[in-house]
Amino acid sequence: MLEKTTEYAIRALVYIYIQNMQGKRPGFKEIAKKIDSPEQFTGKVLQNLARAELVSSMKGRGGGFFFDEPTNPITLFKVIEAIEGKEYFSKCGFGLKRCDVNNPCPLHDDYAHVRDSFFKMVNERTIQSLAHKINKHEATLNRL
Repeated sequence: MLEKTTEYAIRALVYIYIQNMQGKRPGFKEIAKKIDSPEQFTGKVLQNLARAELVSSMKGRGGGFFFDEPTNPITLFKVIEAIEGKEYFSKCGFGLKRCDVNNPCPLHDDYAHVRDSFFKMVNERTIQSLAHKINKHEATLNRL
């Protein structure tokens, strides 16, 4: 359901959060390696996240990526919205430009339930909650 860019963005933010909790500010090359993502692509994703003010960065010695307010929860919804746009949760599951109750696509009713459940989940889950699952060894960050 999510674009690769969004998947990498979420994984990068989780990794940054975990590292920040250990007092570290990872650089984009380290992040790319740890989340199994192409370096240059990861750099661009991180630039977009910084522009959206979801993460901050500092150049030079002691620099890297960090959260200004690590206790301020960042929902997955905010990340998806920043990467894929506000229309992500209202687009047609069949790919039509216009699809609504009055002009439904063949998937309209079924897809609406899936989209609504997904919308609820991404508003409940945060970067911090995902990082805590990884720290408790209940989940993993990459396929390595």
